[in-house]
Amino acid sequence: MSGTAAAVRVRRPPPGRRTRAVFAHQDMGVVVARIRVLVVDDHRIFAESLAAALAAEQDVDVAAAGSGPAALRALERAAGEGRRFDVLLIDADLGAAAGGEVAHVPAQPRGPGGDGTDSTVDGISLVGRVRTGHPGVRTVVLAERDDPRRAAAALQAGAGGWVAKDCSLSRLLAVIRGVLRDETHLPPALLTGVLRELTAARKHRTESERLVESLTPREREVLRCMVAGLGRKAVAERLYLSPHTVRTHMQNVLGKLGVHSTLAAVALARRAGVGPVDLTGDVVERGGQLA
Repeated sequence: MSGTAAAVRVRRPPPGRRTRAVFAHQDMGVVVARIRVLVVDDHRIFAESLAAALAAEQDVDVAAAGSGPAALRALERAAGEGRRFDVLLIDADLGAAAGGEVAHVPAQPRGPGGDGTDSTVDGISLVGRVRTGHPGVRTVVLAERDDPRRAAAALQAGAGGWVAKDCSLSRLLAVIRGVLRDETHLPPALLTGVLRELTAARKHRTESERLVESLTPREREVLRCMVAGLGRKAVAERLYLSPHTVRTHMQNVLGKLGVHSTLAAVALARRAGVGPVDLTGDVVERGGQLA
């Protein structure tokens, strides 16, 4: 999996496939399911080398993307062409700054003026976006070092595996085939640390859920609008309320959640599993039961 590859060999499945493509050995008449893999890594040499190694497998189709937005575009394009990817291999340090730090960018909601494809998307955020926008696609995170906290975050975001970049090709193929069977793969050395992180996260989530449950139905609806990134005026228009009333609801939300800013309220809401309001649906009817 190391070294420079001159080119990435990409096998094209036959047109019209629904989920996974198949091909037949002419001399054996055996039909084999093909796995479509997208390598997402901004280190070109590594991405091309890995793609070339995977392309040597007779049941693997492979392509590569150099950034999160490029991967999202590739997913949309493949879905539109009826050639959906099965597995994404995502660099844990995708979009890392020069100093090696990764700036985690939360998934931006789709709405007026935004398509949810920022110019900077880190690996963990990309996992979450894939789970939201392409729930049938499995994701595996490739990491240069073991990190229980980030591995736990990747699993929470929807990843099916966390593997070392320097693992053997046979190990990586086993993980790819395993996540397609809905298995979760972690290095044994990470298990204890990841379980500890997930347990701590669950405690925080339970507390967040308790706080959210203290909100009235209208306040929860306002909170979902806040998670969607709507400002006070937009919330007022959506819920047929006056801006002053919305301001009161927002202040009540912050007070009951025990936070002092909209960003903190949104972060707590996400921990509690509160998603954004559907910006594509109809607005709440005037005189509804939420008031």
